[in-house]
Amino acid sequence: METIMAKPRIAVIISSTRQARFADKPAAWLMDKVKDHPELDFELVDLRDYDLPFFDEAASNAYVPSQDPRAVRWQQKVAEFDGYLFVLAEYNHGMPASLKNAFDQDYVGWNRKPAGALAYGSMGGARSLEHLRQVAVELQMVPLRNAVHIGGSEFFKVWSGGQNAPMSEIEGVLQGSLKSMLEELVWWTRATKAAREA
Repeated sequence: METIMAKPRIAVIISSTRQARFADKPAAWLMDKVKDHPELDFELVDLRDYDLPFFDEAASNAYVPSQDPRAVRWQQKVAEFDGYLFVLAEYNHGMPASLKNAFDQDYVGWNRKPAGALAYGSMGGARSLEHLRQVAVELQMVPLRNAVHIGGSEFFKVWSGGQNAPMSEIEGVLQGSLKSMLEELVWWTRATKAAREA
């Protein structure tokens, strides 16, 4: 009798917590695109729902268990997943402080798992994604090569501060990079999950 294996779980993490964020629009588009993925299960995780304080523990949880229950709750959530996609804003050439703090609140949970991104901004969130990749390496993650970038005229077309057009108007530009990123995510999720479980 064939055993049905549970699909690996991927968190789609919204990186910005500000009220005026653009993130909800591309996040909804991304979740629609992955809802019937044959090999991975995706769950939307919003940093707004975790009320994380600035990191204030005695040390990283790699060395000392965290004391703040909000940090512990976040660590438990991070641990549920086999990989991560970040809906990534760019603030002043870097990732939002809310996301950097979320990384800092955990170490163990991120280890040996892939990290990809749908990044956005006038420059496609490219500088923010480079910042994320540097942090991910220190957390022993596997940053994916491929990413989805919403930048330039496409960003200003769908951004609420621009034309505020629906995501469907730029979908054709994004489909190729989304397909490449998801294929890479499947490979690294399988490889790292198998290695962790061995």
